[in-house]
Amino acid sequence: MGTSFGASLWASLVISSVGLVLSSYGKKMARPPQLVVGLVLLIYPYFVPALAPMLIVAGVLLLGLWVAIRRGH
Repeated sequence: MGTSFGASLWASLVISSVGLVLSSYGKKMARPPQLVVGLVLLIYPYFVPALAPMLIVAGVLLLGLWVAIRRGH
């Protein structure tokens, strides 16, 4: 339980927090892309213990959301 565990724990907390905000916004505003990405961001950090894959997946999901929003979804 060294620094990588602490970093992974903090990253999980930040990613899940972003997911909570996105899913709440998506539900309130009836925006499916934000709702889906928010729910995935809330759940997946519990199943990915390593820091690098966790950050890569979060980045890809947020980039995909950005592209979807730019295309008008």
